[in-house]
Amino acid sequence: MNASHHSKLGSKTASFLLTASLAVTLLFPAAAGAERADGAQAQSAIVRLTETGIIDGKTAGMSPADAPITRGQAAILISRALKLDIPADGSGFADVSADDPAAGAVNALKQHGIMKGGTRGFMPGEALTSEQMASLFVRAFALSDNGIQARYTDQAAIASYHQADAVRLKQHFIVEGTAFEPKHKVTYGEFALALYRAAGLDVRDPDVIPLEDFIRQPAQLGFQVSPDGKRMAFMMPWNNRLNVFVKTFGEQEAVRVTNATERNIAGFAWENDSKLIYAMDDGGNENFRIFSINTDGTGNKDLTPYVNTTAMLIDPLEEKKDEILVGLNKRDPRIFDVYRINTETGAAQMVAENPGNITGWLTDHDGKIRVAVSSDGNVSSLLYRETEDKPFQPLLTTELGDTFVPVMFTYDNKQLYAVSNIGRDKTAIVQYDPASKQTVSTIFEHADVDVTSFIPSKKQQKIVAALYETEKVHYQFFDPDTKKLYETIAGKVPGKDIILQSMNEQGRVMFLAYNDKSMGTYYFYDSGKDLLEKIADTAPWIDENKMADMKPITFESRDGLTIHGYLTLPKGKDPKHLPLVVNPHGGPWARDSWGFNPEVQLLANRGYAVLQVNFRGSTGYGKQFLDAGNKQWGKAMQNDLTDGVQWLIKEGVADPDKVAIYGASYGGYAALAGLAFTPDLYAAGVSYVGPSNLFTLLDSLPPYWESERTKFYERMGDPVKDKALLEEVSPLFHADQIKAPLFVVQGANDPRVKQAESDQIVAALQKRGVEVPYMLKANEGHGFGNIENQLDFYRSLEKFLHRHLME
Repeated sequence: MNASHHSKLGSKTASFLLTASLAVTLLFPAAAGAERADGAQAQSAIVRLTETGIIDGKTAGMSPADAPITRGQAAILISRALKLDIPADGSGFADVSADDPAAGAVNALKQHGIMKGGTRGFMPGEALTSEQMASLFVRAFALSDNGIQARYTDQAAIASYHQADAVRLKQHFIVEGTAFEPKHKVTYGEFALALYRAAGLDVRDPDVIPLEDFIRQPAQLGFQVSPDGKRMAFMMPWNNRLNVFVKTFGEQEAVRVTNATERNIAGFAWENDSKLIYAMDDGGNENFRIFSINTDGTGNKDLTPYVNTTAMLIDPLEEKKDEILVGLNKRDPRIFDVYRINTETGAAQMVAENPGNITGWLTDHDGKIRVAVSSDGNVSSLLYRETEDKPFQPLLTTELGDTFVPVMFTYDNKQLYAVSNIGRDKTAIVQYDPASKQTVSTIFEHADVDVTSFIPSKKQQKIVAALYETEKVHYQFFDPDTKKLYETIAGKVPGKDIILQSMNEQGRVMFLAYNDKSMGTYYFYDSGKDLLEKIADTAPWIDENKMADMKPITFESRDGLTIHGYLTLPKGKDPKHLPLVVNPHGGPWARDSWGFNPEVQLLANRGYAVLQVNFRGSTGYGKQFLDAGNKQWGKAMQNDLTDGVQWLIKEGVADPDKVAIYGASYGGYAALAGLAFTPDLYAAGVSYVGPSNLFTLLDSLPPYWESERTKFYERMGDPVKDKALLEEVSPLFHADQIKAPLFVVQGANDPRVKQAESDQIVAALQKRGVEVPYMLKANEGHGFGNIENQLDFYRSLEKFLHRHLME
């Protein structure tokens, strides 16, 4: 049970972008040496290069696949791949005559800084070596360091000016194995395969959508209207980072307010009509700070300038200019005290000291702290006081599995609206009276799923709708006028679902219209004038007609539970014997939802079926379903994923030999568990910030999660009492069973799943002589937030999956 509050600061932008983000090599024996193209791979590459006109069979392409390629022939092929104009003024090298077939290409590459010659000249007729090819490709295709840890056993034998380039080849899937063999004479087939991969032809068929259209910052998002209704703030990319902009209604140009260059702004809110507050962390460490800034970009002030401290907004105090309530764990990293901060001066005053067990605070409509929640992780208590000068008194106590989350006070500040499952399996919206310590009414409950939230109306002083999620999000209206307004809006954007963002007393509504093929469009609707006004498309470059359907599915687990999820199939392909990517969600106490998911659409566009499973232990399906996941990491929770795969194989949808598992956080754990505990099921796996050792995971929980420790012990396992269980389900202790190719991805600043979790599994496999591609980003945390790192991740992911499921 945790106190909730109506915070205006949004969730981490990274999650929106990727509600959610790789490059790799095969698992390869240490003694195997550098990868050499086999005949089938080389021939496939030659065919594709011929189709694109890079190989013409005349000036290049006549050599047998196993014959060495010359430097001149390599120049011709690279210049064609890059579509360079051939200069008319010779070769640029004394040893390359003007009538040499390679002269024009050599000169073109020299002018672009790609070809270099030593004191002996260019030597166009000499065989190209592995180290020379590495430098050619790195310069030609701008192969930068993507964070994959790579080194060769014969690194010292590589010429110093080629060493970094040789590593880049390994990072970008050109060379595999642990020995590079720098002086090896590259064959024509090897060069063709390398060129094919360096140019991205392996994953970029003419009909596929560019990866950069999926993994891209939104054009605009997060619109919020100022309290006086005269201006609108939103986030938009600037210098490759999401920053806050403000636009006055009636004017065309927006003013950029913030100047973030290292990280995206994580969220923002209006403090008053002329000031905003926003949040940022440092390199993904989740030590968020809150800043205030004027709407013209002046007066930027760090309101929480404390080292190793996390700030969370308790209440923006809409009725009090220049004041906010903020929770800070600066006194004790395990708990949050509440401070009243003056956003003009920065002065901070503690107004509620945490005695050591408070996990949440709630204010009334006057900004007074009247409710607190205490918890040891299992047993939680709701605490209440009439006024701030009185001590808190307990109202009710709940056990693990029971939920009572106070969301807001009734408008007379006397009772509470809460989300509760006390006395029932599914959470419902209830009204609770602190005076009588009783639930006085159940406002709405649903037989099949949890009711998650509601819409209050300040004008009507009541709740006008509740929200619940089955296969999609649905509204249950209690007010006929609000219902009519929603139905009118929905009728104006057919084929879209609606998220109501805000409604003012004049009947002006801001909403987001979206579906599974569109990230969404923001609109204003003026009910008085019946006027619909488009604000902005979140991702205008996405063509809905080319996106795939995300279809809700159900199947039965081996022990008889009904499991829900989503299946996305490649558009226009016969859904038979498809390569399948299982994509388990993080949490694990969360769920997948219907809507536009850029990474799912990317995978579907590349020809994969994508299975998302709300396995037992997921939220939204009631207490019993959530509790069914207790101490079932790697067991029944993993079986639900396995059963989903077997169901799709039985239905003929999935090719049993081409199944991969990829997930982040708990999903990364599930990927490791899948490869370790069902090694014959998966052809490849990707663990993105996934824990490998549940002992070290529990031992390194962030300090401010300490109050939840016993809950982790109950839901995962106690490291002392359940030592055998945790050993049994920690993939690290079963690394010897992993035989499918594995790709590991990690942020160095991750405070939840620390770098050691990835280091351990990589080291365990390397100890067996297995090469594990390992992408480590020094400036990221629990999931990559910076767009350049996201692009590295997904470029590598598509190559890795293609390598092991398509080739």
